[in-house]
Amino acid sequence: MCYFCGMALFLNIDTAVDYASLCISENEKIIAGTENAATTAHASWINNAIQDLFASNQLSLNDLDAIAVSNGPGSYTGLRIGLATAKGLCFALSKPLICLDTLQIMASTVKEQAADLICPVIDARRMEIYSAVYKKDLTVLRPPEALIVDAHSFRDLLADHSLLFTGNAIGKLQPVITHSNAVFSNARHSAADMPSLTIKHFAESQFTDLSYTEPFYLKAVHFNKN
Repeated sequence: MCYFCGMALFLNIDTAVDYASLCISENEKIIAGTENAATTAHASWINNAIQDLFASNQLSLNDLDAIAVSNGPGSYTGLRIGLATAKGLCFALSKPLICLDTLQIMASTVKEQAADLICPVIDARRMEIYSAVYKKDLTVLRPPEALIVDAHSFRDLLADHSLLFTGNAIGKLQPVITHSNAVFSNARHSAADMPSLTIKHFAESQFTDLSYTEPFYLKAVHFNKN
């Protein structure tokens, strides 16, 4: 689908879950990308990775039309790193900020797989997960929520629909959700899955206020002041 008739260049940033990744895109087309091979040290990796990615592709940060970030839910530390980086660049370059829902990005990764509905799941603590449910066109059927997984989870949807679970919390679900309509995918999302959502937000001028934007933690977070 064509959301925007011109050509626009974007930096897509995802540090929300396990792996940090970056992607330069022109409209929906991926120009280049990179990923932190480790699941830690995203803060020390990201700024150099951005500079290297643009330099290796003979591009300037000034060429950007907007910057998009996967803004949660997810890892508290990862979300802060990603949003702080995106906001800093937007302030310095006078570019608009696009904040995307991490769960919707995850759903977009598997939308071509065979299932009626998609349920991305992010690992929280113990048996808790962050989840949402999307139709195949990525419209929201059940908004993001934090919940405790048990044998009754999603039973109402599974009664009449095949439901595709994807994300780093499927290991919590598989032992307890055994309905025949439950499907599990090991697909792992990255910043390369963001461009189609980024261009849609850009075309619709869905930008975020730089001064007041915070990560979408989904539930209250308390930081240790020590």
